[in-house]
Amino acid sequence: MKTILIVDDEQDTLNYLEYILKKFNFNSIIVDNGFDALQKIREGKVDLVLTDIAMPDMDGYELYSQIRNFDDNIPIIMMTGFGYDPNHVLVKARKDGLHNIIFKPFEDEGLIKMIDKALK
Repeated sequence: MKTILIVDDEQDTLNYLEYILKKFNFNSIIVDNGFDALQKIREGKVDLVLTDIAMPDMDGYELYSQIRNFDDNIPIIMMTGFGYDPNHVLVKARKDGLHNIIFKPFEDEGLIKMIDKALK
């Protein structure tokens, strides 16, 4: 069973995603900030990272960059709930190779398909 690390500063989002992933037979680890996410990744139990872009301590791009520096084989999916990207996080991440971005609100099945594809 694959383990997905969910990173979001909103507890409701973490709880919802944890519920959905369990429903589709994934293990999940939930954290509410990028620093804790990096710690979990260093522990080596993460198959994929599902992270929000807009977080107060470390945005999704900073987290993406740090994960890539540690292990560039870990698939990463970024979630965003906004259309305007004032810090150009999506542009920078795409330039650095990010392919998986999902816009909130999203369909559960669409997220699971993206996860399955990223894990292959």
